[in-house]
Amino acid sequence: MSSPMLTFLGATGTVTGSRFLVEHGGERVLVDAGLYQGVKSLRERNWEAFPIDPATLRSVVLTHAHLDHCGFLPRLVRDGFDGPILCTPETAELAVIVLEDSAHLQEEDARYANQAGFSKHSPALPLYDADDVQRTRRLFVPVAFHAETEAADGVTVTLRSAGHILGSATATLEVGGSAVLFSGDLGRPRHPLVPVREDPPAADLVVVESTYGDRRHPPRSSTLADAIRRTIKRGGTVLIPAFAVDRTELVLLELGELMRTGAVPRTPVFVDSPMALAALRVYERALQDQGLPRTFGLPDLRTAASPLESEELNAPSYPCIVVSASGMASGGRVVHHLAHQLPDPRNCVVLTGYQAVGTRGRDLAEGARHVKIHGRYVPVRAEVVVDDEFSAHADADELMSWLRRMPSPPRTAFVVHGERTASVAFARRIEDELGWPAVVPQMGERVRLD
Repeated sequence: MSSPMLTFLGATGTVTGSRFLVEHGGERVLVDAGLYQGVKSLRERNWEAFPIDPATLRSVVLTHAHLDHCGFLPRLVRDGFDGPILCTPETAELAVIVLEDSAHLQEEDARYANQAGFSKHSPALPLYDADDVQRTRRLFVPVAFHAETEAADGVTVTLRSAGHILGSATATLEVGGSAVLFSGDLGRPRHPLVPVREDPPAADLVVVESTYGDRRHPPRSSTLADAIRRTIKRGGTVLIPAFAVDRTELVLLELGELMRTGAVPRTPVFVDSPMALAALRVYERALQDQGLPRTFGLPDLRTAASPLESEELNAPSYPCIVVSASGMASGGRVVHHLAHQLPDPRNCVVLTGYQAVGTRGRDLAEGARHVKIHGRYVPVRAEVVVDDEFSAHADADELMSWLRRMPSPPRTAFVVHGERTASVAFARRIEDELGWPAVVPQMGERVRLD
């Protein structure tokens, strides 16, 4: 019998596109099926033929519901995959919301590109559509934390809390007598709405993320409060691009606390994202468990459910705060808001977490004077503020703390899910401080698990 193998099909040298293939005895299991995001060369990978026939996959193990981990699933299904998608119940619930929104945005972007005539393809087509998502949703199989579950013949998976977003998990695969641990995205030591991340189990190999592998999160500051006060004083709008799943909830909690304590004036807060509103309903149970109100303690929380309500937020007639997806300003309603609000120096854009290379969020964070939106360049005259306090990713110190709690050293640590400089820095730190072999794998690299 051939050796069990692990192939890195994504998230190598970049933060997005999580895809890891485990093979053993003719069986194939994919851990995560994420979309690439950011620069065009990465996004184009989403359109490349998958390296294996998706129909030969026995199952997919999904660590959590963020698009760069689950967003490729409908394409796999369109191309022939029909096995179970194993994940926690909360991940299954949130992933359907994320995928429905993703399909809608892709269909809308293709339609807009065809109407405006700025696509190089005729006609422009979506990567997948709503029908593909409906076929995908039937494949989700909820799995409880700590329940050893068969992923294929001779391959089992056990999920544990990763503390990143609701339902997020690490995944330990037992295959061919070896255990390989996938961190997924690791959360910080504490999260107000998510179960605390669990210590890692023993494993022969560990595949660990490194989004913040070369930096530490800043201590709590008044960055957000200061930005809100300045903007309201000059009569502008505070626009907060935020991921619909988890980041929106954290931002609303912080805004509620700032207004409760008087750190910022009582101000209307709008949530403008259909996906965020759907995710909020899933998070309501977590709010109830923590004894928090559905309004997050905000005195004037409003929602923009319809396109018309969203359009009215492009240029509000009074100072307010608008929280809208996507978090990297790469798509969704926030892009329309940016097109209208960036030219006005009264306004402020607050970026609340990691911004991938090639996204508008990254361009804004790096001080761009113009950004391209829907085929036109828009001047950036609004104030742009970066606030890293909202990151749900562990930083370098927190990642190391998690690894140190492994019961015994693994044979190798594979460092993924980071820009190359971050991954290389973190791999070096693992070797220097823990004495473990640490490798930053190449795209398509195959390694033995035995």
